[in-house]
Amino acid sequence: METYEKKDTRSGFGAGLLEAGRRNPKVVAFCADLTGSLKMGDFAKEFPERFFQTGIAEANMTNMAAGMALSGFVPFTGTFAAFATGRVYDQIRQCVAYSNKNVKIAASHAGVTLGEDGATHQILEDIGLMKMLPNMTVIVPCDYNQTMNATIAAAEYEGPVYLRFGRPKVPNFTPADEKLVIGKAQMIQEGTDVSIFACGHLVWKAIEAVQILKGQGINAELINIHTIKPLDVDAVLKSVAKTHCVVTAEEHMRNGGLGDSIAQVLALNMPAPIEMVAVNDVFGQSGTPDELLKAYHLDTPDIVEAVKKVKSRRENPLGR
Repeated sequence: METYEKKDTRSGFGAGLLEAGRRNPKVVAFCADLTGSLKMGDFAKEFPERFFQTGIAEANMTNMAAGMALSGFVPFTGTFAAFATGRVYDQIRQCVAYSNKNVKIAASHAGVTLGEDGATHQILEDIGLMKMLPNMTVIVPCDYNQTMNATIAAAEYEGPVYLRFGRPKVPNFTPADEKLVIGKAQMIQEGTDVSIFACGHLVWKAIEAVQILKGQGINAELINIHTIKPLDVDAVLKSVAKTHCVVTAEEHMRNGGLGDSIAQVLALNMPAPIEMVAVNDVFGQSGTPDELLKAYHLDTPDIVEAVKKVKSRRENPLGR
């Protein structure tokens, strides 16, 4: 398998924010005392009059961004995903989503790959919190380049956006010049035996799984669902019409995440067996990203095992 340079997705956000600021003088940025962690320093240096350091005051930051949106600006708020959602859910619900304000919530250090900071910082329910809000778009890019392009796309999109990315370095395999189209899934590998839908850091794990499965005679189709909401329902149904079984993979709680969204589409349109590679109703813990991916069964072998299990269910629906 081809080798790619590893880069962190949070740096992709920093690069995308800078480019968005260069393209549009109305782009402004707020940060809750995490400029270095969110890689917002280059934007702050080039556009100091458009960068606002709020300190550890996420609720105020969200309300300030909503006010700037009312004045015609395109505000980004930046902090850890745990603080960007759970700490300020009321402000997001009432001041951003309810009134459909053009605020972009940039949430870094999401999921268990935040690592050693532990359960209080490893939010695993944020996708669910955000996708249930009317008017909110939810984007979970997979690598540096896609995060950069997702940030630019978010700046050009009219309406609230939740943009989720992370801390660890992962292979940077998507083309730098590939524009991200909000709501349109990305085909990674066509196949006929099983549909794998993945997002975020687990897209690369799914790519590794596809290669292993190929060596075992299983032809898997892999689709990167970078936009959780609005979901590309057509892409999902087109794939499942071929394969008739599904695996989802995400660094998020099983409840409320990508798998939940895919299962709903299947239940309403095309019932098919589904297995979900996700965290199963528990909090995180301290450890290295690799240790935690293994501990919570979010690693490449877990996707391979889920594929074999769902294929068996498809072939023997009654377990006989």
